[in-house]
Amino acid sequence: MTEASSGAGRSPAERATAGLCADCRHARRLVSGRGSVFWLCRRAEGDPAFPRYPRLPVLRCPGYERGPRES
Repeated sequence: MTEASSGAGRSPAERATAGLCADCRHARRLVSGRGSVFWLCRRAEGDPAFPRYPRLPVLRCPGYERGPRES
């Protein structure tokens, strides 16, 4: 899997699919060799209360922090 850019600048369609993960500073968008897209929650690395790959779309998350805007 490869890591795609993260944070702000996502399309409305991607925000609808991923929910809060599309703009969260802790989320990383991963693309498999077959083109499937997965969202990795980096909060899960230090806190087992967060799922590593959350069920999408994420509509509520206590760990959500809006990521920095891309220029």
